[in-house]
Amino acid sequence: MQAAADSLDSNLHSPERRLIELRMEHADLDAMIDRASLESPVDELMMRRLKKRRLALRDQIARLELVLDPKEPA
Repeated sequence: MQAAADSLDSNLHSPERRLIELRMEHADLDAMIDRASLESPVDELMMRRLKKRRLALRDQIARLELVLDPKEPA
């Protein structure tokens, strides 16, 4: 029973799962930015913050993808 719990726990914190979570958060931010850009007037400060967060997520995703699938042999 403990082995199953340990396996589940390691799956919850696996790099692959983290990558999925980051991609989902990035997609959510994309949608939020799209919706916010339709508002009038546009809240420029909020837009800058959302875009900065989206860029940080994209960087995290790229780093994690490189760890999971290195282009050069290790």
